[in-house]
Amino acid sequence: MREVLENDLRSVLNGALNMLGTVEQMLPVAADVLLHEQTERLAEVRALDLEVDAQEARIEAECLRIIARYQPVARDLRLVALILKSLSDIERMGDYVVHVAEDGAELAQAPALKKYVNLARMLARLGEMSQNLRTAIADRDVTRAETTIGMDDEVDDLYEQIQRELVTYMLEDPRNISKALMLMRVGRSLERVGDHMENVAERVRYWVTGVREA
Repeated sequence: MREVLENDLRSVLNGALNMLGTVEQMLPVAADVLLHEQTERLAEVRALDLEVDAQEARIEAECLRIIARYQPVARDLRLVALILKSLSDIERMGDYVVHVAEDGAELAQAPALKKYVNLARMLARLGEMSQNLRTAIADRDVTRAETTIGMDDEVDDLYEQIQRELVTYMLEDPRNISKALMLMRVGRSLERVGDHMENVAERVRYWVTGVREA
């Protein structure tokens, strides 16, 4: 029975990691839409998001089956809880990446207000965060999970820089307001992706050690 439970737990954990990996795949595609005006890739982002939604439903059903069949305790139960709680975070990440691509496709219909340097940095940093987070979970590495949390601070700082820059553009010329507001929304979407990654990373310590943050 123990071996079967461990196999099932490994399966749902790998499923969650693959789901996070799918969101990770979405980031460079959304970047192509936003940064390089490859609007034809919007459909690709949407298709990957549908895959994320399907993965969420499948993994959630498997987790509930494990609880009903094995009634896990201690770290096994904490793992199932980590996965169940994290599924909605990962699903929301996918939604926000779609928003970025959709706004990028709309922005591509007119000349760019400015070079999207900080947005590009946010996208790159989020990709690094996702890779780090997947490794932290796969290796049960609390230190790496905490590093992931720290990486979100840079994402937040970049978002604040973007806001300040765009406010300046709006004050200089009211004709910039509509485009600047859309770029702020893009930045906000990326900032929220980082927040959801942070949520997942924060659960790793409790899963591994059984100790909650004070």
